[in-house]
Amino acid sequence: MGISKAAIRKSIDLVAADEPAFARAIARAGYPEARIRDRGYETLLRTIVGQQVSVAAAQSIWNKLAAALGDLTRPDIVAAASDEELRTAGLSRQKAAYARSLADEVTSGRLDLAALPEDDEEAIAALTRIKGIGRWSAEIYLLFAEGRPDIWPAGDLAVQIEIGRILGHPERPGEKQIREWAEAWRPHRGAVAIFAWHHYKVDMDVI
Repeated sequence: MGISKAAIRKSIDLVAADEPAFARAIARAGYPEARIRDRGYETLLRTIVGQQVSVAAAQSIWNKLAAALGDLTRPDIVAAASDEELRTAGLSRQKAAYARSLADEVTSGRLDLAALPEDDEEAIAALTRIKGIGRWSAEIYLLFAEGRPDIWPAGDLAVQIEIGRILGHPERPGEKQIREWAEAWRPHRGAVAIFAWHHYKVDMDVI
């Protein structure tokens, strides 16, 4: 689902109306495109497969996994696979354990991805019960797949760097600092994070 481009723009404009530094950043970098992922099991499995590898490598592993197991939208397929099958398809021992943890959480009914808690922190807690899904991965899922507008991935390095730059701070602020600053941006923090990533990419392109 994700947050639409129009909704991102509206939220950023509302934040910029109170914070001139964001208005200047918009004039420099423009508005970001929407980042939308499918909701559900497959997206989380892709997240696990893609950890600590390049996009190309992740797609290669995914293709091998699909060739070996079949329909990767079904958690019971991974749950029924042997460790050897998962390893042969390209998953490390650790990632195989993570994939199995996700499949078990879903097939057992302990995790219902169609009905995560409405409270963001409770939803993050539900997702991080999956081995291999940390807070950042849970936040990214909720932001891009569920389109939750106030998710704030304050632990993300690029968000920290770019929020510091936008607000004119010479040193990168820490997670605690940007959590405090972002209180003023509720309930639009998800759009601010998306804009921070966009602004970071523009900065990197310029450099």
